[in-house]
Amino acid sequence: MQIARYLADGAPRYGLVEDGGFRRLAADPFTRIDPTGRIDPFSESRLLCPVDKPRIFGAGLNYSSHIAETGRPKPRVPMLFMKPDTAAAGPGDLVVYPREGRDVHYEGELAVVIGKEVRRVAEEDALDVVLGYTCAIDFSERTIQREEMALGCLLIGKAFDGFCPLGPYIATGLDPTNLDMEVLLNGERRQSINTSDLLFGVAQLVSWISQAITLRPTDVIITGTPSGVGPVAPGDIVDVTISGIGTLTNRVVAED
Repeated sequence: MQIARYLADGAPRYGLVEDGGFRRLAADPFTRIDPTGRIDPFSESRLLCPVDKPRIFGAGLNYSSHIAETGRPKPRVPMLFMKPDTAAAGPGDLVVYPREGRDVHYEGELAVVIGKEVRRVAEEDALDVVLGYTCAIDFSERTIQREEMALGCLLIGKAFDGFCPLGPYIATGLDPTNLDMEVLLNGERRQSINTSDLLFGVAQLVSWISQAITLRPTDVIITGTPSGVGPVAPGDIVDVTISGIGTLTNRVVAED
């Protein structure tokens, strides 16, 4: 099942993806999955970020291939950071290359959408609180990020408005341990991986975070990026495709 958040009749809606359109839901999917008889045609709808104003938890150095690429030792526990809800963007949204930007990079990622409130969930039960999965691009301003990390912190380099596009849909019923991901930059493949290469899998991340923080419906966890990250410039187009989910596409533009 694929769940879309989209604009139709002048208002945000949730719907199930079907041939030709979205079957409108009577409520948001975090409350219940309740399809109506109303179909909103694709041609009369515009996709939005699949989650409205999410808290975004990020995992760094979480693919074995990317860790090898950086030359760093494997983390003993998940290396986590957060992005503000203003970093969230949707499919097709323009990503602004900020005036302060000197070295902005793309990072294709699998994103986990939490569907139930939970605290201290066991790893073996962690997937039960997941609504589904979507694609993500974790944009990062490396110059600022390096300065922050030298001070033992990480915020602004990851936190510019629009620096975390999500979409196109929330897909349910997937096995997060075996999903293929491919990232294209201007049509050229730059990243290709299976999520079996994750150091800390989805269940581990959900459980680990929940030991300290109550996870809530609409929270998003972006699970890390594989090898092949690199810089973007205004005019570049980034595509992230994950099996069972679809393709998230965003274009980078200069500020002002």
